Amino acid sequence: MTENDAVSRSGQRPFIVGIGGTTKPNSSTERVLSVALKAAEALGARTHLIGGPFLAGLPIYAPENPERTDAQRELVELVRQADGVLIATPAYHAGISGMIKNAIDLLEDLRADERPYLDGRAIGIIVTAFGWQGGGTTLISVRTIIHALRGWPTPLAVTLNTAEPLFDETGACTNEKAVTGLGLLAAQVVGFANRTV
Repeated sequence: MTENDAVSRSGQRPFIVGIGGTTKPNSSTERVLSVALKAAEALGARTHLIGGPFLAGLPIYAPENPERTDAQRELVELVRQADGVLIATPAYHAGISGMIKNAIDLLEDLRADERPYLDGRAIGIIVTAFGWQGGGTTLISVRTIIHALRGWPTPLAVTLNTAEPLFDETGACTNEKAVTGLGLLAAQVVGFANRTV
C-alpha cells in the first residue's frame, strides 16, 4: 500500500481511497487505478492505494466470524475515513473478481457507523478486461453492489480493453482515451467529495 498524505476527515482536502488490482503485482488494473489516483491528487485530493497484493492477503470474509486481522481492520478504517472511493476490478468471466468482492464484503463492518457502508460517498468504477465483452456486464454488477452499500456510483465509469496497448515500456499510460477517461472519473469523485467534506 502507498500513502501520499495523512489520513484525516478533518482536513480541507478530500481523501480518496483506491481499491483494486489482481493477485499479480503491478497489474494493468492496479496501474490504471494509480493513474486515476494521480489525477485525483492533481485536483488537490489526498489518496491511498490498496493494491492487489494487499487484497490477495485478506482472509475470506465470513459474516459469522467477528474477528479481524490487522489488514482487514486497516482496509475498513481507510474506507471509513474516505470521502470518495475508486474501485478497479478485472472482469473475470464477465463478472467482478472474487478478490475485489471479498474486500467489498468486508465493508459490512461499517453498517453501524454514522455514515453506514458507503453512504454519502461517490464511488468511481474502473473495469479492465482482455477484450470488450466482459466489461459492460462487470460494470453493471459493480454498480449494483455499490447501490446496495448506499454509495453513489459516478455517472462516468471507465472500462478498458487490456488487449489493446495501454502502457509504454516505461510503464506510463499512453492510451489517450484511457488517460482522459480516468481523469474525468477522478474529477467526478473529487468534485462530489469536495461538496461533502
